[in-house]
Amino acid sequence: MKMVTAVIKPFKLDDVREALSEIGVTGLTVTEVKGFGRQKGHTELYRGAEYVVDFVPKVRLDLAVKDADLDQVIDVICRVAGTGKIGDGKIFVTALEQVVRIRTGETNESAI
Repeated sequence: MKMVTAVIKPFKLDDVREALSEIGVTGLTVTEVKGFGRQKGHTELYRGAEYVVDFVPKVRLDLAVKDADLDQVIDVICRVAGTGKIGDGKIFVTALEQVVRIRTGETNESAI
């Protein structure tokens, strides 16, 4: 099992969620986050004054997937969330040692 953490542009969230649903992903956690990478923020104009926005708003998706589904999940996120422009985001994959469904006590892949 793997934990997939994807940081994407906020306006891509609904498209990514729908595409993941189509391939059988049944759950994910969404968090509004801020950060920066190579784009290093940007400047904006507010009431005639220019100011620097150091952190860009993003959306973080966390989803637990079976090893067999990992490549397909990554492919879908890349294809749907990508715009070809800087700031599209990143995907992080980490090993997931154990999962427990609290309501039923199911563990590991059956709990996903």
